[in-house]
Amino acid sequence: MTTPTTDIRLVVLDMAGTTVADGGLVERAFAAAAAELGVEPGSAEHAEHLSYVRATMGESKISVFRHLFGDEDRARRANATFEKAYGELVDDGLMAPVPGAREAIGELAGAGRTVVLTTGFARVTQDAILDALGWRDLVPLTLCPADAGGRGRPYPDMVLEAFVRTKAAEDVRQVAVVGDTSYDVLSGVRAGAGLVAGVRTGAHGDDALRAAGATHVLDSVAGLPALLSPAAPTGDR
Repeated sequence: MTTPTTDIRLVVLDMAGTTVADGGLVERAFAAAAAELGVEPGSAEHAEHLSYVRATMGESKISVFRHLFGDEDRARRANATFEKAYGELVDDGLMAPVPGAREAIGELAGAGRTVVLTTGFARVTQDAILDALGWRDLVPLTLCPADAGGRGRPYPDMVLEAFVRTKAAEDVRQVAVVGDTSYDVLSGVRAGAGLVAGVRTGAHGDDALRAAGATHVLDSVAGLPALLSPAAPTGDR
């Protein structure tokens, strides 16, 4: 049974790459984390690690570092360095909203839908981004993996946490999940969301988004309010 797009009551939006323009900051922060663990820039190991980071954009960052560096202590060292470096880049003003994102969030809220922002970053980094953009009071709830028991994407936990905490929807099919990576999409599919949309403003392309199960692919999150409007068709785009 397909849920009409007009019946969406809860919208779960990714941040970096979806509502926030990343501008390559993840890769710059990764370079600092790799250096902390002795991975030489320009080496084959560095290139291999960077390729994995690109492929897993959207996944919880500590999970990425556990895969790359093995033991928990090294993973946590890398993650702490990454979060510090990313936070400094944000503080330097190298962060901006995706064009039309704030307006789209306002339109969705104005139409009576509840919007939640999620991220694969730690809470301290998420808060730094929200502060830099002046978005602290933009939505009623923001979530990071730690807020959902520690499991980030591609697990469905943050989507389901938003569903439980907000009580905005009666059925998971009344939830829309939107992100720029296959991990965002997969988390929405696994949560049973009625609409799972990929956007073209971030890490992964149409093929990866659709392979992960995207019901729609949009040029950007700015197109989401129109998709959810009564005049919008319910078919794939």
